[in-house]
Amino acid sequence: MRETQAIVERIKRVNRGYQRLELAVDRSLSALLPGQALLVRRISKDYAAEIWHPYLRDLWFPVDVLASNILVVEQPAREQFVPGQLLSLLGPIGKPLRFRQKLRNLLLLAYATPPTPLLMMLPPLLEQGTSLTMVTMGSARDYDCAHLPEEVEIIQASDDHSWGDMVMTLGWADQIFALVGEGPELIRFAEIMRLIRSRRSDVPANTIFGIFQRQLPCGVGACQACMLPVRPSARLQCLDGPAFDLTQLRLA
Repeated sequence: MRETQAIVERIKRVNRGYQRLELAVDRSLSALLPGQALLVRRISKDYAAEIWHPYLRDLWFPVDVLASNILVVEQPAREQFVPGQLLSLLGPIGKPLRFRQKLRNLLLLAYATPPTPLLMMLPPLLEQGTSLTMVTMGSARDYDCAHLPEEVEIIQASDDHSWGDMVMTLGWADQIFALVGEGPELIRFAEIMRLIRSRRSDVPANTIFGIFQRQLPCGVGACQACMLPVRPSARLQCLDGPAFDLTQLRLA
């Protein structure tokens, strides 16, 4: 991980709540893979005169790579950005997501959070012929998915987090990646596991992964604030994450 700078080149509104920023970045970041993130903060043109520090940055998951030096990120429309704006980036953060070698059917769950960290995986998996279904639960249902690839099946769960053909959807999935909102993440992941186990008898290891997106104070494992209770020993989100096998997490 190292610090580089980015320039906001283009801004495009993609739905009523979100905008996409095209960032001109160092070419080394074009190798980012799904699951890896950046620690970001805005800077001014006299950045060299500022006191540098790695802390109190925002965690951004890119949603696409357009060229060798262009990353795309998605941010709430309420956040104000302008073309030419400078950003300080620390990254890459975390490890790429691990997909099965012969992945036919993938289920994505977004619970009480926008599905942004899940979006970068969509184009490469569709290109290799993987069938993708995304289920939005709770406040994630407010996210407008119209700009996502039409090949992705979108399901909105009901208020009790169920949906039609739920047993078939869960049983059909070779792998499941779940994403929950900030706050009581372990409690929400526990809810997802109870939901899945109530409708799928076999939940083997390395099948269901939770993607953590809590804010990271340092990103290098120094503060240990992102430590998670994973069997057989604790792991760090910034170094070992963001995805962890939910069958190995000590859930609430």
